[in-house]
Amino acid sequence: MKSKPYLCLEDAHRIIAAAMAHAQSRKWAVTICVCDDGGHLLMLERADGAPPFTAKMAVAKGTAAALGRRESKAFEDSINQGRTAFVTAPLEGMLEGGVPITVEGHVIGAVGVSGVKSSEDAEIARAGIAALTAA
Repeated sequence: MKSKPYLCLEDAHRIIAAAMAHAQSRKWAVTICVCDDGGHLLMLERADGAPPFTAKMAVAKGTAAALGRRESKAFEDSINQGRTAFVTAPLEGMLEGGVPITVEGHVIGAVGVSGVKSSEDAEIARAGIAALTAA
């Protein structure tokens, strides 16, 4: 039987804390979520001032990155480059801001962020993931 690393609650706390600190240092009101490798929500935090819609969008982006095993931006890029049939895919959150968490070659989850420009959402997600991999 093969084994792989997985996210635990402590990991999710560490990721959210680092990502939120990154966002707050720039005065960005966002929602951040951590999903497991099946796209199931482990933790979500919505900053004061972040619109309610960002909670749904962050989860959708995180789920897309976890299930797709790639950044959610890859789906957006594919559609923008003419693969318009992709818009009918049974997946939401195909916009930049979902970043998979990869450990030892395994995607063990993802971080989804919503609330600012998509590239900034992805920046925040990467800051959270960096705190996990630095530990």
